[in-house]
Amino acid sequence: MSEFEPRTRTVPAELPTEVFDWGSIKWGVSAGLFPGAPLTAGEVIINPTKGHDLHTHPNSDEVLYFIDGEGVQTVGDSGEFPVTAGDFVYVPRGTPHSTFNSGWRQLRVIAVYTPGGAEQALRELPDFTALTPGVQPVWERAR
Repeated sequence: MSEFEPRTRTVPAELPTEVFDWGSIKWGVSAGLFPGAPLTAGEVIINPTKGHDLHTHPNSDEVLYFIDGEGVQTVGDSGEFPVTAGDFVYVPRGTPHSTFNSGWRQLRVIAVYTPGGAEQALRELPDFTALTPGVQPVWERAR
């Protein structure tokens, strides 16, 4: 693709991988990849027995679509509820929420922020690492 051709898609192998203690993310759509895009979307992988802490996105709504695996979700004062492949979850901006993998395999989720930009806060977390495209995350073997 030349610098003058507009981007129409992304390919996972050509995207950086953002790695955390709990899993990883590949952002496939963002304003940085598609100038002017009003949202951010990516695939989130949460490893077994892992999850992310209760947090909020003050300026973005979030939609979660569960592709594979099973987990436990919270949204606001909902309490924990089960999530599995095919489920959608809507998180209004500013609402505390969390996701935890309760299954034996990776929990795969498509996350969409609207408007985009909420992903920037993840890059400020102490366990954040960015891997260049083509570099695979290395997970420790369970003992």
